[in-house]
Amino acid sequence: MSRIVYVNGEYVPEEEAKISIFDRAFLFADSIYEVTAILDGKLVDYEPHMERLHRSLRELDMAQPISDAELREMHEQLMARNKVTEGLIYMQITRGVAERGFAYPENPEPTVIAFTQLKELTDPPEAKTGIRIITIPDIRWQRRDIKTTGMLAQAMGKEAAKQAGVGDAWMVEDGYVTEGTSNTAFIVLDDNRVITRPLSHSILAGITRRTILKLAETGAITVEERLFTVDEAKGAS
Repeated sequence: MSRIVYVNGEYVPEEEAKISIFDRAFLFADSIYEVTAILDGKLVDYEPHMERLHRSLRELDMAQPISDAELREMHEQLMARNKVTEGLIYMQITRGVAERGFAYPENPEPTVIAFTQLKELTDPPEAKTGIRIITIPDIRWQRRDIKTTGMLAQAMGKEAAKQAGVGDAWMVEDGYVTEGTSNTAFIVLDDNRVITRPLSHSILAGITRRTILKLAETGAITVEERLFTVDEAKGAS
């Protein structure tokens, strides 16, 4: 059975999905996205993902083409139509279709797409064995707090990790770790303090990061938000 995907208000088999070659997402990576996990047939941390989506849209002066209720219904429909109980939903909103030009077009009609992916989330092997990582220079733009689809630097980092035979790459700027290629960077010190970089334009406000900070508020763990170096990370627990 073909996977059903969402394109601009329609649910279609993936092989029938079409997007214009003039969409600004294709020409300029002028688009934002969110990826929401599915566990036991339920969306995980859906509201924080939507809060971050709203912020990304505001920061790029991009219109939200459908209501929050319609966005939620889209996610629920994709789970149901594809019978996904564990995996991911990828959703992308673009500025829309226009003749190629750098300046924003006047009143474009945004494009919305979404699809499901099956993925084991509850018991990945890496959780038991751990992974090795490499460090690479952080060559991304200066607004990493916006979740855009301009991900070439991260893709290059993932490929560098693959070529090195390790699980991921941590990006480094001015001697300090910023993020992993697709994750927030944390270290745990010998006294069990968890260290992570404070929010700024330099990193994305990760949803897992948010959850860990909420745990810290309960006293379950101690989290310190500050910069940390590669050497400090190497010496951590």
